[in-house]
Amino acid sequence: MYYGEIKDCDIANGEGVRVTLFVSGCTNGCKGCFQPQTWAFDYGRPFTAETEAKLLAMLAPNYINGLTLLGGDPFEPENQRALLPFLRRVRERLPRKTIWAFTGFTYEQLLADGSHPRCEATDELLALLDVLVDGPYVEQLHDISLRFRGSSNQRLIDMGETRRAGEVVLWDDHIPTFDHISHNREED
Repeated sequence: MYYGEIKDCDIANGEGVRVTLFVSGCTNGCKGCFQPQTWAFDYGRPFTAETEAKLLAMLAPNYINGLTLLGGDPFEPENQRALLPFLRRVRERLPRKTIWAFTGFTYEQLLADGSHPRCEATDELLALLDVLVDGPYVEQLHDISLRFRGSSNQRLIDMGETRRAGEVVLWDDHIPTFDHISHNREED
């Protein structure tokens, strides 16, 4: 697997301050994609043991909420196979960090037997995620008011609640309002 970029203090691609890995390779080719250079599977640098060690060190500080996987597409089968051992290590060493992944595939496509991109790594990879942002970017549905996604068809799926409920449960955007913050301060 190759990757195009690593961001060490990202606040745009998930809740809190995150480390973000932009993997290479995507077959979706969404019109208006903001990173079309990452469609090539050999774009950027090889993802090595040194890359993993660097990412784990970047994730360690308390102010880092977690890891976000973007692309390209982390759910291309080649990328799933490379990411799975790494995510196992993240969960083992840093169990309190959240893991978010963005994919141009829908959750239903990831579960459908015999469909691209489903492979032998898919179920375990999904089990390691806290939030999955799914669905292709649709330029006609672009909406700058949305948090953590580019078009209104994309969903933020709470994977823990989805596993418990056995059906898709959307992530609850916990943005505190000014009134909520003021109210809490008055109680202190």
